[in-house]
Amino acid sequence: MISLTGGLALFGFSLALLVRAELGLDPWDVLHQGLAETLGARIGVVVVATSFVALAAWVPLRQRPGVGTIGNAAVVGVVFEIAIEAIPDLRTMPARVAVLAAGIVLNAVATGLYVGAGLGPGPRDGIMTGLAARGWPIRRVRTSIEGCVLALGWLLGGTIGVGTAAYAISIGPLIHIFLPIFTIDQPADRSPTTEVQRCAPVPTS
Repeated sequence: MISLTGGLALFGFSLALLVRAELGLDPWDVLHQGLAETLGARIGVVVVATSFVALAAWVPLRQRPGVGTIGNAAVVGVVFEIAIEAIPDLRTMPARVAVLAAGIVLNAVATGLYVGAGLGPGPRDGIMTGLAARGWPIRRVRTSIEGCVLALGWLLGGTIGVGTAAYAISIGPLIHIFLPIFTIDQPADRSPTTEVQRCAPVPTS
């Protein structure tokens, strides 16, 4: 639970860093923004609706939700709201670039922590772990998902920037590094991420 809670809290903090950097949203939030503008809905509503759509994709992948799946929305959102108020506006470009880089790395570390806890990935991460459990390397799966989401969000009018490109390109390789490091061994009948934990260290070449 410590790994799960810490990972979710760190994930919310990392998202706040990405927002404060003001160099482009991460791919999923580009999609959320694009859908919100297209449908005339609030981004928060779109985020929740997208979570249910992502969970529906778990069915053919044979993924099972867990405590981490439910806690993802609650903890991440609360920490994000606290952090976004605490982090001051950044006035210089070097500071914004540094915060962007920190946000991306911490986002990957956070994903490794809460997915590796084996208590259920987030709705969107479940698609990644489900595909990885079938032999696809984490790095390629995550990068492919982020690229598709980014393209769709941009077509729908979402805002992108240099930070968006940096996130989409680097998040997959970074998670491929951190997920095996933070994975906690658990019995197969307890963890919905056991399969991806076993295949995570597989070489990507």
